[in-house]
Amino acid sequence: MSPGTRTRRALLWVAVHATAVAVALMFLAPLLFITLTALMSDRQALSDDLWPDGWHFENFVEVFSGDMVRWTINSTMYAALSTVFMLVSSVPVAYALARFRFRGRNTALVVVISAMMLPPQVTMVPLYIVWARLDLTGTLWPLIIPQLFGDAFSIFLLRQFLVTIPREYADAARVDGCGEFRTMLRVILPMAKPALAAVALFQFFYCWNDYFRPLVYADPDHWTLAIGVATFRAAHEVEWNLTMAATLLTILPVLIVFFLAQRVFIQGVTLTGVKG
Repeated sequence: MSPGTRTRRALLWVAVHATAVAVALMFLAPLLFITLTALMSDRQALSDDLWPDGWHFENFVEVFSGDMVRWTINSTMYAALSTVFMLVSSVPVAYALARFRFRGRNTALVVVISAMMLPPQVTMVPLYIVWARLDLTGTLWPLIIPQLFGDAFSIFLLRQFLVTIPREYADAARVDGCGEFRTMLRVILPMAKPALAAVALFQFFYCWNDYFRPLVYADPDHWTLAIGVATFRAAHEVEWNLTMAATLLTILPVLIVFFLAQRVFIQGVTLTGVKG
């Protein structure tokens, strides 16, 4: 390798990594600002200071001693149950669309894709009437129960991954005496862990950050963190340190879950859609 080539590669390496560091700092700057403001006193939070004079960890205690605990429990229940119900209902549908040959399969896939394009506001009023007649409004169940009927985006994403798994694995399992359900459960799904993790994280993050639907259906006793933090900010307009502390407590679980599962999540996103 000539010295000129090595120099060009070294300069390219420096340029790529410098760009990556700059972009990372751009995304981390808001989080750093929120964290530093959350550790300031209420008076300093209103000033131009960027670094806390003292570390006021009691801000988090004050924030979490109120309704934040109830909001966190509601958000956790909503996100966790919705994710579990979505997986239970969407996996068999995606498996059928990917592995079975039946009349109308392509039509069913078109219906799933069409459901992804339907704005939720279109069905909000009739669905609200249905849940009101079932006396479930005021709770989070109108948001959780529908996940038992599948999620169009998750079905499509899982289907795109499952079609990439060679059929020989399922054929070998059938030769060994496995039924279709056992083949799906014991052979195919363990190979589809990246896709399962991807759709699970997408669903969990969506429910955790959902503001509109809990606002429509839930009463104040069932508010989630998205609504709770908004009302908290309105009640503490000039106490930016407490507002930032509440914001940090809201986004911290999402960050932890993502960083713990980022490898399998990225693998699932990049591998889905390889084969149509």
